[in-house]
Order: sequence, then C-alpha cells, then structure tokens
Amino acid sequence: MLVLDHIVVAGLTRQVATDFVQESLGVAPLAEGGHPYFGTHNHLWGMGTECYLESIAIDPHASTPPHARWFGLDDFSGPPRIVSWVLSTADINVTLEHLGPDFGVPVRLERSKYHWDISVSDSGALPFGGFGPALIQWQPPEHPCQDLSDSGCRLLKLQVQHPQASSMQNMFGHLLKDARVSFSDGPGHIFAEIQTDHGVVTLE
Repeated sequence: MLVLDHIVVAGLTRQVATDFVQESLGVAPLAEGGHPYFGTHNHLWGMGTECYLESIAIDPHASTPPHARWFGLDDFSGPPRIVSWVLSTADINVTLEHLGPDFGVPVRLERSKYHWDISVSDSGALPFGGFGPALIQWQPPEHPCQDLSDSGCRLLKLQVQHPQASSMQNMFGHLLKDARVSFSDGPGHIFAEIQTDHGVVTLE
C-alpha cells in the first residue's frame, strides 16, 4: 500500500522556494536541514501526523555530488513550484520491482535520528517526464512528522495532471490508498489544495 508522505517544492534557491510556500500558506517554516549526499538543503512544514511539505534547492555551500541530484534539481529552472510528490511504502524494493526501472533504485540516507530509503534514477529525473512520484521507506521508529510542530495546514487534495493520466491511474490504482491523490488528463502539472487559517489555497 502506498500513501502520500510529502510534497516537494523546489526553487532556484532555498529562500525563493521557502518564500513561495510561506506566502501561500501564511506560515513560516518549522524546521530546516541539509542533505550532503545530494548537495541540497530544505525547510519543512508539518501538515498533520502523516504528511508534510518541503521546500528544497541546491545548497551553494555544499560540495557538488558525483551523481545526479534527486527530484531533477540539476535541471531545475524557472519559478518555484511543486516538483515531486513522494509516496511512502513499507517495502521500497518490492514496490520498485513492481513499478519498473523508470522509478530508479533505493538510496539510503540519514540525518540525525532519521534513516530512510528513497528512489532516485541515474539521471535524477522522475518518471512520467518529471510528474511521477518518488518512493520512500522510512526506517522505524522515526518520521519527521513526529517532531514537526503543526503548521495548522492540511492537505485536502493533490491533483496530478498529465497526458498519460490514465496510465498513471492504472499503474497506481490498486497500490495507492490515499483519497487525496487524483489524476487528470492535460499538460503536465501538479496542484495541491491546502486548508490554511485564511482559507483553501492552491499550491502548484
């Protein structure tokens, strides 16, 4: 079974990505961190006990990794936007074997008390032209949502629009057990409807 774990918003800098999220939600980030393996850094917003939102960018002070960065960040350009949605799985190896090679291979990462495996392709690109999900398996017992303060925001809906929406639906239909995620036909785009203290906002 797959469930939505978090949403990733990228920017040309972390501050640009963070400002975009903060202005949209009306809430300052609740945590920050870095990822030496990929040379990136982030800010986090908790959205309940099982879902969070992340702003991310290449860290200009980090060493350039000898491999591709995750979420296609090596090729990122333009304004800040949602670049990935990440699905949690209880067994990432089995899930990736089922989904196929386009989804990459598990990469083991750790930061402080957190340990996780996340799917990354050799090129760093995400499947379905960048609009498919990454897969993550957290090593228990720790998950960021356990430590993040509550932003007061809640994800209502994540809509993945894509010319191959029917193929995506068929691929994930029997695996994805999260009513918040839906697929629709159209040019590639990802929309997140989020309940905030000042009403429902659409992040895209």
